[in-house]
Amino acid sequence: MSWFESFILGLVQGLTEFLPISSSAHLRLTAAFAGWSDPGPAFTAITQIGTELAVLIYFRKDIVNIVSAWFRSLFSKEWRGNHDAQMGWLVIIGSLPIGVLGLTLQDAIEGPFRDLRLIATTLVVMGLVLGFADRRAARDETGGRHRVANQRKSLQELSIRDGLIFGVCQAMALVPGVSRSGATISGGLLMGYTREAAARYSFLLAVPAVLASGAFELKDASEGHTEWGPTIFATVIAFVVGYAVIAWFMKFISSKSFMPFVIYRILLGIALFALIGFGVLSAHAAESAG
Repeated sequence: MSWFESFILGLVQGLTEFLPISSSAHLRLTAAFAGWSDPGPAFTAITQIGTELAVLIYFRKDIVNIVSAWFRSLFSKEWRGNHDAQMGWLVIIGSLPIGVLGLTLQDAIEGPFRDLRLIATTLVVMGLVLGFADRRAARDETGGRHRVANQRKSLQELSIRDGLIFGVCQAMALVPGVSRSGATISGGLLMGYTREAAARYSFLLAVPAVLASGAFELKDASEGHTEWGPTIFATVIAFVVGYAVIAWFMKFISSKSFMPFVIYRILLGIALFALIGFGVLSAHAAESAG
């Protein structure tokens, strides 16, 4: 991998990790369209550490409060009813599905799941799901001619059941094209949470999963032939760009809908199907070197 490739891929990772359009799909597609080797799941997992460091810094107050309250709740009954302490447990519970499925489906993640036809399918399907969830949230927030606006839930109302559902939605992002944020935010909107609450919990829930995945890949990469210079460079680029994207996205969703992302996903998926169907692009383009 050249330094230019690592710069572009780090930029793509930072731009797409927190938007509901799938960073893993875009890394795969960038390599395919540019004629580069597939960066592979190891590169993706390691560069995601950079974007998760951006989450740790942006949500540092929330994370410090959650970790502190959670530890205190282990030794003091008075803290067990604290919302931040409960959030700590809910993040742990919500992380279980992706941990179990990530280990179970590791071979598929590194092989069949990277087929561009599957990525095109998930881009379209999850785009439709996100669009439906967003429209439903908009109806609740604004009401309508013949209905009263419904109050949507905040993170204060997050339950163990909802935390697990969020976790299952996050686990779906093991398939490139689904999008971690897209799946968890869609799940949150369908369960009645506000856009901001769904996005905030989505980002917090991703921290242990991504850091664990990155650490796992670091262990394997240290025994292989990883090009550490370009990979670390891409990770730094992903961190810087990712932080800026988080700040923009949290402001965007406070007043805007997800429809631009829905339209983009569907159009990209259809274009990908067309390119594969007409033989312009192979479904396994750039796959061999993953």
